[in-house]
Amino acid sequence: MNLTRAAQRSLKEFSVRRLFLLALTWWMLVYVFSRYSTLTKCVPPDPTTGNLLREIIIRDQNSRFTETMDRPANTASMFNLLAAEPLVDNSHSLSDSEFAEILQKKVPNLPIRYWQALNNNYPSMNSTCALFPSLFDLQFNNVYWQTMETSNGTFYLYGAYYDNRTLVAGKPAVRMLGMINRIDPEVKTTCQLWFKELNAPVFASVFEYRYVWIKEWGNHRNGIVQPYLVSCHIPVGYRHLVPESVSLVEKPCDIAVTNLRVIYNVPEDKKRGEFAVCVKGLDFLNKDFSVRLVEWLETLHHLGAEKIFLYQLEIHPNITKVLKHYEELGLVDVTPITLPAYQPNIKGLRHMYLLNRVTNQYQNELIPYNDCLYKNMYRYKHIALLDIDEIIMPKGNNILWKDLLENVVKKALEKEKIEYSSFDVRNVYFFDTHEQNDVGHARFGDIPRYMHMFQHVYRAKNHTQPGYYIKCFHNPERVLTLHNHYPLSCLNVPCISYSIDIEDAQLQHYRADCVAELMGMCAEYRNSTVRDDTIWRLKNPVISKVTDSLVKLGFFQ
Repeated sequence: MNLTRAAQRSLKEFSVRRLFLLALTWWMLVYVFSRYSTLTKCVPPDPTTGNLLREIIIRDQNSRFTETMDRPANTASMFNLLAAEPLVDNSHSLSDSEFAEILQKKVPNLPIRYWQALNNNYPSMNSTCALFPSLFDLQFNNVYWQTMETSNGTFYLYGAYYDNRTLVAGKPAVRMLGMINRIDPEVKTTCQLWFKELNAPVFASVFEYRYVWIKEWGNHRNGIVQPYLVSCHIPVGYRHLVPESVSLVEKPCDIAVTNLRVIYNVPEDKKRGEFAVCVKGLDFLNKDFSVRLVEWLETLHHLGAEKIFLYQLEIHPNITKVLKHYEELGLVDVTPITLPAYQPNIKGLRHMYLLNRVTNQYQNELIPYNDCLYKNMYRYKHIALLDIDEIIMPKGNNILWKDLLENVVKKALEKEKIEYSSFDVRNVYFFDTHEQNDVGHARFGDIPRYMHMFQHVYRAKNHTQPGYYIKCFHNPERVLTLHNHYPLSCLNVPCISYSIDIEDAQLQHYRADCVAELMGMCAEYRNSTVRDDTIWRLKNPVISKVTDSLVKLGFFQ
């Protein structure tokens, strides 16, 4: 039957309306779906973290919702989302051995791999005496410390080390580094030494609590944690073995609540490197020191530092980026650290605590300094303790550290044929700014403005007094405990340091002002300055390396 013209027009309009409504419904469904998928979209994992561990970046969903509502819809992208796969971490689950390997690197003082290899077959004297402690039964404190309560004081243990150096009396020894809330520990304690070759521990009495501090410096009273090196000899009959871990107990049969991996870092080829640098816990919560850090690292590396070992408290994200870059290059090793016992570790509060409790800060610094010594005493011939605003600068005919030490040792032997524990370098200030008009904020056109040390070549005319604020190259074969500026004790002999002539080297200290102890006479240093551009001898290679690193790290747009 033929439809009238009006009926045909009506049918056509109905079909158009129906198609329009279907299209509108489809568009609304896609638009709603796109909003939801935007809100729940996963951020791609950071490729720099590798396949095993990836960081999940969490964003503010309310913020993203607002952005999505204000953004015009893109129909093409909505249709593409229908076939999209959410970005999730599909890396394989870690095996026990893989997880242990990662955890061992993060917490080097735990005997994780040894504990795992035991597979619950723990060694012991018997079922009630000296049972090997599971990692789950240890008493941890502030992540990296282990706690032992005794009848006279509390021990906070950080690290353990195998010491078989030539000058060690009754060697070998196992030494534990930590803090004790007593100034003169009198409690008798015992080392339970755990060997993978034995099914029971070997007992050794602690023969020394070595105080890593000088009481005249303050904080010398009970109740405040004090730095100590706790030592025990490996008994005769077992000295051919190296223990895997050690537990400290008050009585030999006690069930231990501490278990530290005994660190024994010997190079595979038995060859030592020349120079290593140790740096205390970095505390730069809000200060972006990253560009100056790049300059400092590259300068040290050029002078002869084969590796720089830094400890980390709180640092700016840009500093993290720099350190990660140099870790990948093998130049830097970074170890996170906390404060033990009652001391605060809340981000920000810890920073304020260290600024206001300076003596506590100095005592805490001795733990990373000495941990760095004992981890590297078999790896390097010379170990220097430096801050990141200090450079030991060779002078005269000495260009690099190796030249300097070779010439200085010859000079020292000409004076007296003895073995020195350290070679110390005198301090001189290179202030950030100067009051003289002819110096001011002068910039040198052939040196990039971001090269802080290379731009600041005016120093105080006078060095600080001999023996004050010095830094040293230490001989790890001879020193027992270290302070920031010099050794506190040596192995069976007095510590003898040779003071390097200022014509041969100086400690260039880049600061805005003098240290607190010298503020009363700082004007004398600031008002009498001389130009000293010795560092410019390193200008071409170091500036090139610094600039290249900053480009790779994305510091230039």
